[in-house]
Order: sequence, then structure tokens, then C-alpha cells
Amino acid sequence: MATTTRFDTAKAARWFHALSDETRLEIVRRLSGGECCVCDLTGAMGAAQSRLSFHLKTLKLAGLVTDRKEGRWVYYTLNPEVFEAISEFVLGAKPECGDTWCGDGGCCA
Repeated sequence: MATTTRFDTAKAARWFHALSDETRLEIVRRLSGGECCVCDLTGAMGAAQSRLSFHLKTLKLAGLVTDRKEGRWVYYTLNPEVFEAISEFVLGAKPECGDTWCGDGGCCA
């Protein structure tokens, strides 16, 4: 069983807020295949560079992506530590049969 650590709900709220937009979810999906330049995302998603830059900034401020500059291009990649923390949170929130909070009519009924 995993050790219990204090969960930062404010940080999680920023993550989920950043992920609550279809465009940002699509960016995350595309970045799951590896690092991408904003120019590649622009072409692949058929969106204006300024629009994608806004969404990438939101993802970066939430800590979901990191960037690096090479010449005049900016390359983005997912932050694996944050996605691991999100995964742990989501899996930890999954009801388990026999949990005391299930109660009557819950999953254990």
C-alpha cells in the first residue's frame, strides 16, 4: 500500500482547471507523443499561433508542461512528475469495495 502524503488541493485545482479546456486537452494528447515545437502544434491543430501560445502558457503556469527555447523556436514537453501526481490522485479517489463511505446503495450494495 502506498504511503499517505498530504495532498496539495490548491495545486490540484490549478492542474484540473488547466485541463478543463478541449484545446488544452488536445495539446496534452499531442505532447504525450513527445516534445513539440509550437509551430508543429499550430499546423497539426489548425489553430493560430497566438491562440496556442495562450493555452500553452496556461498549461505551463499550472506546471503541466515545460518549455525550452532553441533559436527562435519554443519546444514544449509534458512534465512527467505532475502527470504522475495527477494519476496517483485520480487512482486514490477511486472507490474500493468495502470502503466505509460506500454506505447503503453504494458500490458495495
